[in-house]
Amino acid sequence: MIRRTMKSGLLATVVALALLPTAASAADAGRTAPLPAPAAVAPSTLPSLLPAPARHAPAGHHATHRRHHVHHATHRVHSIARRTAYRHSMVTTGRVTTRHAHLNVRSGPGTGYRVVGHRHGNRLVTITCKKHGSRVLGTRTWYRLAHHKGYVSAHYVRVGTAVPWC
Repeated sequence: MIRRTMKSGLLATVVALALLPTAASAADAGRTAPLPAPAAVAPSTLPSLLPAPARHAPAGHHATHRRHHVHHATHRVHSIARRTAYRHSMVTTGRVTTRHAHLNVRSGPGTGYRVVGHRHGNRLVTITCKKHGSRVLGTRTWYRLAHHKGYVSAHYVRVGTAVPWC
């Protein structure tokens, strides 16, 4: 067991030393001075599972590619944050149009979802966005309530302004 651990440690050290000049040259691709050549290692001492260095890519390609992905990920995070803030700022109120019956609040946008609450007739409800769901008397639109994670059918709620899509 000790021999196997020593072999694994030695292999990891060889791999790290073999890849170290490659990583350093990729990081220093913007410099004009050439890097010193790495010490020559006999091919028989290196394991055959090591990847060959990529020679087809330009010197600064990997760093540029990495920067592009970081920029894209940052842009995506900011875009999601803006959309979330926009949705939360666009709270709309609507009035329940049922007269003598309660309006069911469901866990999802459809009649197949379980009932999680009720709203009384002729009361105001706060709506964040709308979504397509199952059809209720010809209407497939469902409104998502702001404070409760529930949905109500748009057939039974009247709003005065436009409601954004979820």
